[in-house]
Amino acid sequence: MAASLTERKAEARRAAFAARKAAFEAGQGQAAEILADWLAAQAGRPLAGYMAMRTEIDPLAAMAAHQGPVGVPVILGPGQPLKFREWTPGAVMEAGSFGAFIPAEGAWIEPEVLIVPLVAFDARGYRLGYGGGFYDRTLEGLRARRLTLAVGFAFDAQELPEVPIEPTDQRLDAIITESGVRLFD
Repeated sequence: MAASLTERKAEARRAAFAARKAAFEAGQGQAAEILADWLAAQAGRPLAGYMAMRTEIDPLAAMAAHQGPVGVPVILGPGQPLKFREWTPGAVMEAGSFGAFIPAEGAWIEPEVLIVPLVAFDARGYRLGYGGGFYDRTLEGLRARRLTLAVGFAFDAQELPEVPIEPTDQRLDAIITESGVRLFD
């Protein structure tokens, strides 16, 4: 009997977490600089980044270098899209849902460019997240209102031959790793 989509995603996550852990231990090389260079063309546009957890690749340097407002995701509850609270270097942070740090206070911003964390990605531009659907719901809503770019940020080692997808999965516009930038049409 064929494995269900849920089982295939769970297996892909297990393999990707192991690959990400090994890549994290090796270091991220020039990935943050590559990300900052790519984001320079987005100057002035509201940007959403994230506060890296565990073995995630860290976008903090690129977020700090962005010329424009920067926010980080706040989880409001299961099944809801993310909101983004404005972040600046030195902002007072507190633990949010799932242990991710969020600014203790600040304005809400609506990003036009999102640096998206992920567990795995593939050459088609699809990502495998943690399974809550937060970024897919958020991107769907933002893209319904305006052009919104989603750039995955990951280690090369997180690439899979094919990420299992479903109709609600949102495709990335680009993926940035320690070896460069890949754009998706």
